[in-house]
Amino acid sequence: MISKSNTYKMKEETTNKIAIFRGQKVRRTIWKNEWWFVVNDVVIVLTDTPNVKDYIRKMRIRDKEIGKGWGQIVTPLPVRTEGGTQELNCANTEGIFRIIQSIPSPKAEPFSPLSLRGSRATEAI
Repeated sequence: MISKSNTYKMKEETTNKIAIFRGQKVRRTIWKNEWWFVVNDVVIVLTDTPNVKDYIRKMRIRDKEIGKGWGQIVTPLPVRTEGGTQELNCANTEGIFRIIQSIPSPKAEPFSPLSLRGSRATEAI
């Protein structure tokens, strides 16, 4: 987790962008020269869930490894939103693929390890 004292530095080091995936917005940011994706956005796109917080909570219970390592996978980062900049849970490319592996949805299948071999699926996000 990032301390409040690092918040000012993070603002200087982040660049916010919106990616379009399957016609839906996925907010992302560059932090320390690496893309980080808003976890809620990715989960919504792949599940169409009406309650993303509840879905993620249940996913963390269902997948014990994700539940244990959530703090290492997800980091709150400043992201511009319609209401102003907010700290949102984000994951880097490796972390977001780990989260996607825990989503039992046909929309998540293109991101399975077998599908990713030799493909450019990372550019799809």
